[in-house]
Amino acid sequence: MTLRLEPVSGSIGAIVHDVDLAAVDDRAWAEIHAAWLRHLVLFFPAQELSAGELVALGRRLGELDVHPYLPKLDGHDEVVVLDSETGVRADFWHTDVAFSETPPTASILQLVESPPHGGDTMWSNQYLAYEQLSEPMQALLDGLTAVHDAGSHGDASAAATHPVVRVHPETGRRSLFVNGTSTSHLVELRRDESDALLRMLCEASVRPEHTCRYRWGRGDVAMWDNRCTQHYAIDDYDGTRIGRRVTVTGERPVGI
Repeated sequence: MTLRLEPVSGSIGAIVHDVDLAAVDDRAWAEIHAAWLRHLVLFFPAQELSAGELVALGRRLGELDVHPYLPKLDGHDEVVVLDSETGVRADFWHTDVAFSETPPTASILQLVESPPHGGDTMWSNQYLAYEQLSEPMQALLDGLTAVHDAGSHGDASAAATHPVVRVHPETGRRSLFVNGTSTSHLVELRRDESDALLRMLCEASVRPEHTCRYRWGRGDVAMWDNRCTQHYAIDDYDGTRIGRRVTVTGERPVGI
């Protein structure tokens, strides 16, 4: 097959038309995987996936994580339930579970209930966030590490140290790997230096020209590369927004 792709923006994201994710064979999956590495986040409109089919889809990318804090779907510990009525809105830029020693490779989210308007999600390309920095700044960042913690989940003791610039194990490209939610500080710098540089990096990582914005419909599925993106669920709606998400077990981030 040849995928029918519709780019969402000039820098990240594509809609995949006319694909039933519950019936994808190995050949089609190979095309989807290649498009995913190229566009970083793919959107599949109006899918009818059961919880078991969502789990099976995630396992095409690897073993699945069980999130340590978020609520789970009954009978499926790998499936996180993101329900706006219970306070799970994630209206901040972040990378999923960056406080783990092995942050997830990917996340796959299906919207099972969406508000009539609002509730979009944005993604940002962290390859471009790094590549558009000056060469002297890149050279400085290539040798730094950062501490990430789970303070946003009320547990700052859960923490891991990762390179500020990570090398993607499949594409070989470098991306910025800090965010304004979980990144506590840069290890090699004084705290005042760290705070100032992190502010600049967090602003650079979500510049509008690095982003896309997706308007959800019922059943839509998004699959994103958690190694080189950030995302933000926009809290601008009334009513209920419910999603089911699986995350794929990752590897320890590798720096330069």
